[in-house]
Amino acid sequence: MEAGHPATDDASPAGGNRETRGHSLRRAGYLTAAMGIVHAILFLASIWLISRTPGARSSEETLTAFYASGKQRLLIVVGLYSMPFAGIAFIWLTAALRMWIGGGVRRENALISNIQRVSGIVFVAMFFATASAYVASAIAIELASAQISPALARQLPLYGSTLMFVFAIRMAAMSVFTTTNSARGAGILPRWFVLLNFALGIFLLLSAALTYWLALVFPIWVIVLCILFLLRARRVPSGATVPSRIVADSAAL
Repeated sequence: MEAGHPATDDASPAGGNRETRGHSLRRAGYLTAAMGIVHAILFLASIWLISRTPGARSSEETLTAFYASGKQRLLIVVGLYSMPFAGIAFIWLTAALRMWIGGGVRRENALISNIQRVSGIVFVAMFFATASAYVASAIAIELASAQISPALARQLPLYGSTLMFVFAIRMAAMSVFTTTNSARGAGILPRWFVLLNFALGIFLLLSAALTYWLALVFPIWVIVLCILFLLRARRVPSGATVPSRIVADSAAL
């Protein structure tokens, strides 16, 4: 069944118009693209702000000067408070994508769908923990007037980097694999992008570097993915609806 065709289990003479307005397949596609772009932008902004934190090799003088600056502390705290909104957008992206894909296939692969959901949740939890580790020293000084501890100020960002680049990046790789597989089954991704995604997923899965550049790969991928989703959603018939079983399943999450 080609993605975007109306689902037969929602076709009702009495309620067809309301179903189309409430659970339009095209609207699900637009929502997927919009939430993905919002997530990527907020994630990139948060990472850029948090990455201003001095690294583990910084001298004690550099650390003291950085945390003594109220402006510098405020910027990374803003980055921390932006992270939850990036996570919320990612959760919306996952749910909207599930609804869209569910409307384009006769039978969804339950195993792939569950792995996609769980890997997305773990990824969000990991980058929340990463942001907390990076900003813990600044929060302690900003909100509790604590004294700077150079040892902790070096170790906490390193702990955050470990969470992000060892654990969260692997969950991002699983998200790339499962999203690509599901979207391919629904016919909403071009073949060249599917092949590129599998190569990207392997790269993220096997990467060993602790570098900020690696953190940019996944949100940039999300932006490209959502642009393709947006172009595909424009071709979905206006009367196509999301199957009621998918809507009910999503509402139960």
